[in-house]
Amino acid sequence: MKNRVIAALLTSACLGMGGAIITIPMAFAADSAIPIVADDIGGVVTSAKGAEAGVWVIAETKDLPTRYIKIVVTDDQGRFVLPTLPKAKYQLWVRGYGLVDSKPVEGTPGNRVDLTASVAPDAKAAAEYYPASYWYAMLQPPAASEFPGTGASGNGISPTMLTQQHWLENMKENCMFCHQLGDKATRELAATGNSLEGWAQRIQMVRANGDPAIHNNGKDMSETMQNNMAHFGRDRALKMYASWTDSIAGGATPKVTPPRPTGVERNVVLTITEWGGGRFIHDQISSDHRDPNVNAGGPIYGMGMLHSNLEILDPKTLKTTTIPIPGLDGAAHDDTVRIHADEMDGKGRVWMPTVSTASTEPDYCKDGSVASSKYFPLTDKKKAAQIVLYDPATKKMENIPLCSGGNHGNFTFDKESILYLSGDTQVISWINTKVWDETHDPKKATGWCPMVLDTSGDGKIDPDRTKWVQPGDALKNVSGEEGVGPVAAEKAKQAAATANAGKDTQISRYLYGMSVAKDGSIWEAAYVPYVPSGLVHLIPGKNPPETCKTEYYEPPLKDGKYSAVGIRGVGIDSAGVAWAAFSSGQVGAFDRRKCKVTNGPTATGQQCPEGWTFYDLPSPKIGDTAATSDFVYSEWDDMHDVVGLGKETHFFPATNSDSIVALPDGQSKFVTFRIPYPMGFYTRGLDFRIDDPKDGWKGKAMHATYSSGVPWHQEDGEGSYSKEVSFQLRPDPLAH
Repeated sequence: MKNRVIAALLTSACLGMGGAIITIPMAFAADSAIPIVADDIGGVVTSAKGAEAGVWVIAETKDLPTRYIKIVVTDDQGRFVLPTLPKAKYQLWVRGYGLVDSKPVEGTPGNRVDLTASVAPDAKAAAEYYPASYWYAMLQPPAASEFPGTGASGNGISPTMLTQQHWLENMKENCMFCHQLGDKATRELAATGNSLEGWAQRIQMVRANGDPAIHNNGKDMSETMQNNMAHFGRDRALKMYASWTDSIAGGATPKVTPPRPTGVERNVVLTITEWGGGRFIHDQISSDHRDPNVNAGGPIYGMGMLHSNLEILDPKTLKTTTIPIPGLDGAAHDDTVRIHADEMDGKGRVWMPTVSTASTEPDYCKDGSVASSKYFPLTDKKKAAQIVLYDPATKKMENIPLCSGGNHGNFTFDKESILYLSGDTQVISWINTKVWDETHDPKKATGWCPMVLDTSGDGKIDPDRTKWVQPGDALKNVSGEEGVGPVAAEKAKQAAATANAGKDTQISRYLYGMSVAKDGSIWEAAYVPYVPSGLVHLIPGKNPPETCKTEYYEPPLKDGKYSAVGIRGVGIDSAGVAWAAFSSGQVGAFDRRKCKVTNGPTATGQQCPEGWTFYDLPSPKIGDTAATSDFVYSEWDDMHDVVGLGKETHFFPATNSDSIVALPDGQSKFVTFRIPYPMGFYTRGLDFRIDDPKDGWKGKAMHATYSSGVPWHQEDGEGSYSKEVSFQLRPDPLAH
C-alpha cells in the first residue's frame, strides 16, 4: 500500500491531462499528490486565496443515456478525486460557499484536472448558492403577542391562528408541502413594482408555459395556494411575504452563512441521474427496508404520482422506462390512481399504496362478512384505496382493492410479511402478503383496527363500540367550538376523561408516515391536526381486530407551546425507539420504555413527557422565533450500516436545505449531506441498498429522489426532470 501511494505521488506530480508533462514546485508536489486510476478524474482546487477546502467539484455529462452528474468534496488541501466515472466527456467546475461557480473545463476519466475557484465578489453573489432555508429564515412572522388572530376587522390574522405556532405551521405545512420556500423561484418576483400585487399574482400559479400547475388530486394548485393564504388571513400573509421579497430585492442577504462540509461530510460521493421525463416523482424504492441485499444492482422504482406511472431507472445501463398504472376496471392506464409511496418485499416486488381512486369500496368493508367489518364497519367511505403490485420477474401489475389506507406502508419482520398502511382518520389497515400470495383474495388478506385508547385502564378495549367515547367529545362545549388553544384543549381533555371514567376513547387523526417495530407493533404519524400532532402506537395483539389497542403520544406542552408540531414521518430503531420527523424543523426521539403512564384516563397525549428528546435541525431559525427554517419530512434508520456512519444512524430528509441530515447513534450533532447541484433537492423518502458486499463503500449506497411537486423550481428552471441521487461514503476524500 505504501509503495502504491508513493508511486501515485510521483505520477500526479509529473503528469497532467492526457499524460502531458506539467511543472509543479517540489514544495507543493507532496501536498497535491492524488492517486488517479482509469475511471477517476482528480486534481486540486485553488483560488486567489490558496487551496480551497470543503468545496464541491462537479462533473456533468450528457453523453450517456441519461444526464449524469458526479459530485465530491475537496479535502483540507483542496484535493479531490471523482471516482468510478463512466467513459464520457465531462464538464467540471467548482461550487462552494464564499465562491461563485468557476468556469467549466473539459475532462475525461483517467486524467488530472486542476481547477481554479472564483472567490465571490460580495456577500450577495455568494448567497446565490445558499440553500433555501437560509433565505427563508429572513421572513418575519407576526409576533407571538398578536395571537390569537382577531380577523379582518382587527389585526388581520385569522381567528383560526390561535398561537404563533399555528401561523408558523401553516407556513410550513401549507406553503412548503409541495416545494421549497426561499429558493430563487420563490424569493424573487418576476415582475417589478408592487410586491403585494406580485404575491397575489404568484399564488394564482401559472407556469411559464401558461399551464396551471396541477396537484392535490387534479385540482389547480392556484386554488390550493389561495386557500392556504386565506388560512393566515390573506392580506396579512401577503404583507409578510411581500416584505420579505422587498428586503431581498433591496439587497438584504441571509444573516447566517452555511458552513462548508467538514469531517466525514467531505467523504460523500454523489451520483445524480435524471428520470421521470419531467414528471413529479413522489417517492422511490431500491430495496427491502428489512434487508438491503434485496434487488442488489437492480432497477430503482419511482412513484410518478400525478401522472399515474411507475418510473424505472436501471443504474447499470442508465436507461429509464415508464410503465402506466392500470385501473381496477382493467383499463391499461388509469390516470386517477395516485401512487404515493412504495415498499419492496423480499422477492423484489414493489407494493404501491394509492392515495385516491375513482372506485368505491367493496361491500365486505361494511357488511360484517369479515372480522374487521363485523368489529368496526367502514360505512362512510366515499372512495376506496388500493395497492398496485408490480412484479419485475413477470413485468406484470396487479390491482388490489382496499377498504382503507393507501398512503404509506411498512412490512412486519415475521413470515407473514404483513404490510401495514396509513392514510385514514379512523383505522389502521393492513394486507397480509402471505395470505394474498396463497389466495389472491383481498377479502381474506386485508383487515383493519380502529384507533381506540384504553382510557378505562383495564388493559383491553371494550368490545361494545357504542360505549366508546367518540372523537371530539373532549373539546365540545369549550368556548362553544372545537378550535381552542392548546392549554384550553388539554384542560378539556382531562375534564372529559374525568366525566367518562371507565370508558375507552376512540380518536380521529389523519395518519401519514409510519413504520413497523421488530416487536410487531405499529407506529404512525398522527399528522392532522398539525398542532399538536403526535404518535399513534398500535399493538395488534394475537387476534386483531378484537385484540387491538392504541396509544397516543404528543410532544410535551409547556408554557402554551408544544416542543414540536407538524409530525410527518416516523421510523423505529432496533430498540423500539420512535424517531419522529416534524415539519416545524425538529426531530423527536420517543422512548416508550421511559413512560410511567401508557393507559388510563390521562393517557390522551400528554401522559409521557419523559419519553421525548428533541433535536433542532442545523438550519437557522425563522425571524425572531424558535422554529427552524427547515422542514423534516421523514425518518429512515440505517439498521445495517449501509452508509457507514454506524448501525442505528438515523437519516432525515431536510427538504428546505438541499440536504439529508444524519444523526449517528448516541450523538446529538447532525451530519449534513448537501446536494449542491442542481439546487432544489427536495426529497420525501430514502432507502439503503447493498449491491456488492465485497466491494467496500462502492458496493453500497443510500438512494433518494428529487421529489418537489414543482420540478421547475430546481436550478435548471422550466423543463427540469426529477433526479435520482445515490449517496456513498468513502473512507477519505481521495479514496477510489
